[in-house]
Amino acid sequence: MRRGCISLGRVNCDVCGRVIQYPERYLCIDEENGVEVEKGKMVRYCAGCAFNKGYAHYKEEKGEKTLSFFTETDINQV
Repeated sequence: MRRGCISLGRVNCDVCGRVIQYPERYLCIDEENGVEVEKGKMVRYCAGCAFNKGYAHYKEEKGEKTLSFFTETDINQV
């Protein structure tokens, strides 16, 4: 399961090890062997690492580009 979060300043990216500063956004995702699963080990991705892995993308909404960690399928399930 994907969870978009806002850092309070004490979060490290599990991929690159960078400290994710307040108020940066990051992604928590359940993975097993590098693959997204419903329940698994929680992995934290900074925005850059999430983008590189394909978990993040920019979408245009109301004339503004915003970073999203969710696919259209994820949004429609809520």
